[in-house]
Amino acid sequence: MDSSAYRIPIGLPWLFATVLGLGVFLLPESPRWYVKKGRNEDAARALGTLRGQPANSDYVTDELKELITNPEYKRHNMQAGWTDCFRCEWKPSSNLRRVVLGMTLQMMQQWTGVNSILYYGSTFFKILGIENAFLVSMITTVVNVGSTPISFWTIEKLGRRALLIYGAVRMLVYEFIIAIVGTVDEGSKAASLCLIVFTCIYILFFASTWGPDAWVLTGEIFLLPIRARGVVLSTASNWFWNFVIGFLTAYIFDETYGNMKAKIFFI
Repeated sequence: MDSSAYRIPIGLPWLFATVLGLGVFLLPESPRWYVKKGRNEDAARALGTLRGQPANSDYVTDELKELITNPEYKRHNMQAGWTDCFRCEWKPSSNLRRVVLGMTLQMMQQWTGVNSILYYGSTFFKILGIENAFLVSMITTVVNVGSTPISFWTIEKLGRRALLIYGAVRMLVYEFIIAIVGTVDEGSKAASLCLIVFTCIYILFFASTWGPDAWVLTGEIFLLPIRARGVVLSTASNWFWNFVIGFLTAYIFDETYGNMKAKIFFI
């Protein structure tokens, strides 16, 4: 295997990054940004473009008035800094509790372990003796993407909290099944098929519950004055634990270190 094995995968994202980077310069500013800078006429034109109506229409005028009023209200009544995210006692309505909840939600989303499969699926299936490990890994990715739209309905039907509980229980069950089958009957054809099926089901329940629901809750639990900062802290938590999971999994699967194979799902 030559250096192209890693050069090509690392180089290809540059193509998309270049397109995205150039495209940013073509994006118009948002109406809210124009209002913030005092450029109300530009804001009206931007709103008209977004809503598909003339800039001087009643609909655009009313929305523009609301955009102008809200920043003024926030400037006078809703000022908040980073320290405000960690103030107040440990009460249900406190900022600190909301921040801890948001960061914990994102942490637990990562500790469901789904990225161990999405990142190292080919390695995982290969060490379990499953043929066409790369193809199976691609199937799990398709399941992940295809199952996410289910949450559009379940989030509103079941509610945020109930969906998290339901998803956690279902994932727990299937993770134990994967761990038990992969440990007790490793290498057999029946076990391989069972592992593939239950891994896909496990990912299905992640993608339709914890995957999107954690992000929805993160955007909803913060009060307006600290919402942007709260979401930033929660997102930072997500990426931190994402890194931790990705880093540890490489050692857990490596034959010279953890060599845990399917037993990783006991964790």
